[in-house]
Amino acid sequence: MTTRDLYEVLEVTRTAGQDEIKASYRRLARTYHPDVNPDNPNAEDQFKEIGHAYNILSDPEKRARYDQTGSVDDAPQDPFFQGSGAINDIFDMFFGGMQGGGGQRRMGQNGEDLQVRVELQLKEVLESVDKEVTVNRQATCPDCHGNGVEGGGEPEKCQQCGGQGVVTRMQQTFIGTVRTQTACPVCQGQGTIIANPCHTCKGRKRIAERANLTVTIPAGVEDASTMRVNGKGNDGIGAGRAGDLYVQIKVREVAGLERDGMDLHKSVDVTFAQASLGDELSIQGLDETYTVDLHSGVQPNDILTVGKGGLPPLHGGRRGNLYCHVNLVVPKKLNDNQRESIIKLAEAGGEPIPKGDKGGLLSGLFKKKR
Repeated sequence: MTTRDLYEVLEVTRTAGQDEIKASYRRLARTYHPDVNPDNPNAEDQFKEIGHAYNILSDPEKRARYDQTGSVDDAPQDPFFQGSGAINDIFDMFFGGMQGGGGQRRMGQNGEDLQVRVELQLKEVLESVDKEVTVNRQATCPDCHGNGVEGGGEPEKCQQCGGQGVVTRMQQTFIGTVRTQTACPVCQGQGTIIANPCHTCKGRKRIAERANLTVTIPAGVEDASTMRVNGKGNDGIGAGRAGDLYVQIKVREVAGLERDGMDLHKSVDVTFAQASLGDELSIQGLDETYTVDLHSGVQPNDILTVGKGGLPPLHGGRRGNLYCHVNLVVPKKLNDNQRESIIKLAEAGGEPIPKGDKGGLLSGLFKKKR
């Protein structure tokens, strides 16, 4: 690259520290960058020389080898030899990318994402289910095939920017005159102009459509969850990709059943006699009726477990459990025979005889016994 002494190139002494070397490099890079010197044909070579020197002297190992031998073995691999692209990257690193957007024309626009809501019955969560949804979306125009030109022809090249999609202007900055690029105001950065718009899409390249889509909802899906369907949003423009469709899930509740992830909970009423003696219960679950043994002496709020009576995990698998919470039902009204039976039960068990409601029939029976 250069036969000049690298310390001389960076205008520092051989005892200079890394901070001094970096500061000198930044100063010289600002001074000799080609964009700052558009009329100097030697500016790019000078900038490369400065960059090469900095690349060696900023690396302790390379610098030590240079100090000993006066050369470096890997100079041909120096990134500053790879052309103006590397130079621009370094310039962006120091100056915040003031050159602008570059000369590459924007080739397309990605389609927008869409949302739709799907409602499920809780029972439908047991297995994957297909749901039909209606989506109002922007689709590629079928007549111009997304070009926006009548008959499907190609758009004309923008004369303002020469088809580049950007325009260049000179800007005065603290480092001097810098060339910047912005999106072309005539073609809006597309690089093309539609002189004969398609009569169907009016040159917009897309049309509104009402599409019916089938969405597969996986088993075990949770309420208020969202699933993404790739590519089912609005179509892109040009080389842009289609947007995605986001499906918001609403799972309706079932009266008497409470969901807790994969498990279900419900309250089961049992009488005093059933709780005391035990029984065989028929319990209605989400999708079938289960027979459950109620052991004698069961207490209020005890839990009876029905294995695999709950819901599957997401995308299917072994189901959770159905938990039945025992609720002891006490009769609100008793006839005379029931009252007598309760008194005898209390006496047989050595329990204190309840006084009963004041003024009620039970109270009168107790008074007679005394």
